[in-house]
Formats: sequence, structure tokens, C-alpha cells
Amino acid sequence: MMQRPTSRRHQSGAAILMAMLTVVLVATLASAALWQQWRTIEIEIAERGRAQSAWILQGAHDWARLILAEDGRKGGSDNLTEPWSMPLEAARLSTFLAVDRSDAILADQAGSAMLSGQMSDLQARLNLRNLVVGDKVHAPTAAQFTRLFTVLNLPNQELTLLLNGLLGAQQAANATVGAALQGPLMPQTVDQLAWLGLSSSTIVQLRPYVTMLPETSKVNLNTASDIVLRAAVPGVDAALAQQLLQKRSNKPWETLDDFVQAAGPFAKLLDNEALATQTRFFELRGTLELDGQPVHVIALAQRDGQRVRILRQERVVAPAPAPASR
Repeated sequence: MMQRPTSRRHQSGAAILMAMLTVVLVATLASAALWQQWRTIEIEIAERGRAQSAWILQGAHDWARLILAEDGRKGGSDNLTEPWSMPLEAARLSTFLAVDRSDAILADQAGSAMLSGQMSDLQARLNLRNLVVGDKVHAPTAAQFTRLFTVLNLPNQELTLLLNGLLGAQQAANATVGAALQGPLMPQTVDQLAWLGLSSSTIVQLRPYVTMLPETSKVNLNTASDIVLRAAVPGVDAALAQQLLQKRSNKPWETLDDFVQAAGPFAKLLDNEALATQTRFFELRGTLELDGQPVHVIALAQRDGQRVRILRQERVVAPAPAPASR
């Protein structure tokens, strides 16, 4: 008779232990379900933010294309006084969408979104594509790059690497498929010049003044910096380059003849095949900062008359490099 209470206590303890295990199991399963639900919600929010930023930036690029097309319709020279050259400073997206104060307040409560953008003239730089014509180095363009390396105080060995590398890449591209595999690849961007052996420091110094376009191009004298003017035009030193920039700011050059008059005694040295006052290739940059996360879209645009095409587009989450100085 004395053993029954002990047995009952054992049974009661086992029941309590089983109940505790059941509670722990239920809590674990509930926690896992909540975590999975939270993760799904976070992924959905991230995907929605990515899609929203992509659509907004695509709309900004479409607007930029309309600006370039309208400028092409008007004709004339391309210069830094035209609407396409004016940057869009960072502004709240609500300022573009709100029609009254209450809408703006609701937009601010929903989250802060900042939009900015800029269009740059890629023909304000020396085109690396011009260095090789056929299977030979183009001597006049090589002379331009020689002057650029001198102005930037870059080593001649790097220039030799650049010329030989681009020549080898072009020869490999023109060869048969089997032979092409033996040579270097043709860079498509300035950063890819590292494929040819150029140092990172040289690439950083060259980046604001050179570009790699899909075809040969002329330097636009209306948008080129003083460094590019000194490289593109023989005999132009630092002082004359500053004088030319001052004259250009007062009145952009409509034709090469206008530049010839401004350049004075150096006019006879001009290479009409390498210089122009109009542009076909532009870089479009858009940045959207949504909930503190900046997203950049960089595109290469080609304009022929009123037709504007996007040839290449890149989406970058990390901070994008600054455009070339003017």
C-alpha cells in the first residue's frame, strides 16, 4: 500500500516532463515558422525595392534619351551650355510625384527616395579605339596619347604596353578563331586595360581622359577638358588651353573654322579627321537612393540624328566612379 504514492509521483513527473518537451517542440516549430515567414517577407521587400529602383532608373534613362533626341533635332554643335549637360542634383522623388503638400507628406512617411543623374559627352575624351586601324597603330592617334602620357607624367613603358596590347588584341580579333585564342582579348572598358598589363595607378589617372567606344570617333572641342585639348591639338600648352576654355565658355564653337580662329597660329596643325564640334556617344548616369541604399545605372548611348540607342548598360550597387571633370 505504501508503494502507490511513489508510483503516482513517478507517473506525474513523467507527464510533466512530457508536457515540457511538447511545449519546447511547439515553441521550436513556431519559431522556425516565424523565422521562415520573416525571411520570406524580407526577400519580397528586397525584390520589390529592386524592381522599383530598376523601373524608376529606366524611366530616368528614357527621359534622358528624349532630351538627347530633342537636342539632335535642333542640330548645331554640342556644348556644355545645352540642357543635356546640366546635371540633376539629388532630389527627393516625392518632389516629382507630389501634386500637393499632403501627397508630399505621405511620400515622406512612406520612405525617403533620392534621385540624381548626369549625362556626359564621351567624345570629350580620347578614344582608345582610334589607336589601331586595320592591323597597324594609327600614328596621329598614338601622338595624341603620347602627349597625354607626358601631360599626366605617366611612364613611357605603360604607353608601350597599351599600344602593343591593343595591336595584339586587334590582330587576334582579325585572325581565325584558333589563332584568336592565342592573343589577348580586346578591352571593352577603361578598367579592362589591366588585361594588357597597365598598372592600376595608370588606369586611375587615365580614366577621366580616355574612353573605349565601339567605333572610332572624333574629340569634341566644345566639351574636352584642358588636359584633353593639350593632348588632342599639337602645340597647345597649359596657358593656351585655359585661354581656349575661356573663349569657349563665352561662345561655343559651332564649326572647326571657329576653333581655328580661336587657336591662332596652331590652326595649321589641326587634324580635321580627329576633331569635331558635335557628339554621337554619351554616358548616362542615374542614381536612386532608396531607404539608404544607393543603386547606380550607367549606360552608353549612341545618337544618330534623333535616334538614340542604348548600347551598353550596367547596374552597380556600390558607389559608382565619378564622371570625368570638365
